[in-house]
Amino acid sequence: MRRPLVLVTAAALLCAGCSTADAGDRDEPAAASSSSTSSSGSGSAVRAAVAALREASAEFRQEIELKGEGQVYGLTVTGGFDFAADRGHLAVDLPGGAIDHSEQVFGDGKIYISGVQGIDEDAWGVMPRVKAQAHYLLRAPLNDPEHVLQQIAAMREVSREGEEKVHGVRAVRYRGILDHRTVTLRMAPDVRTKTDQARDILGSDLPVFADAWVDDRGRLVQTRMSANLSGAKVTLTMALSDIGEPVHVTVPKAADTIPVNEVSGILNG
Repeated sequence: MRRPLVLVTAAALLCAGCSTADAGDRDEPAAASSSSTSSSGSGSAVRAAVAALREASAEFRQEIELKGEGQVYGLTVTGGFDFAADRGHLAVDLPGGAIDHSEQVFGDGKIYISGVQGIDEDAWGVMPRVKAQAHYLLRAPLNDPEHVLQQIAAMREVSREGEEKVHGVRAVRYRGILDHRTVTLRMAPDVRTKTDQARDILGSDLPVFADAWVDDRGRLVQTRMSANLSGAKVTLTMALSDIGEPVHVTVPKAADTIPVNEVSGILNG
């Protein structure tokens, strides 16, 4: 009976309706560690690349594929982010979805969200960045790209997989795994409970893999996280470009915003 239970739980993690629970803490996962010298060196290379990016800015494009309960969702998240200043903007698109587009703006410790149910089209919902939560496995709270960097920096058992060309750039590919604490970072309580249940059924951490591509200048140019749980699958790939180039962010005027405590919908992570 274990396989059906894992499938049901995994499908709920990937494609079930979003919850609207209050946010939890914003702690970061512990740094990766390994007894292997080569693994330790590879992990250090990934963490150094992430740390450098978090002091810079970049354009990014995320491709998110979710499969479960007989459904397939393909989302794209595109935008620019000044990680050093904690400011950025992004657009989320789900072709064919009932709601197929949303935008988020990050600035001043807040996230501004367009298309919030119950709010006029010309207004923005606004909430503290620390209150945003993840409602699906391997989704970032309100698509926050820095959340992805936190998880990638916590890769464990990292190995050097060789060189590849990524978007025209030669880069070294590193592969590792994400532990349970990293996978459940800033998850909504009900989703965290389902994830805990799936781990208990399996008898081990969920099989979540992470990849990072670092170019010869030590820059992070692409990341990927993936999990395949008895046929329910999620993959998040983030390509980074124009690293170090200015990112211009226009924060909505206070008069055009309405405070919100919760945001639902697959577009919002």
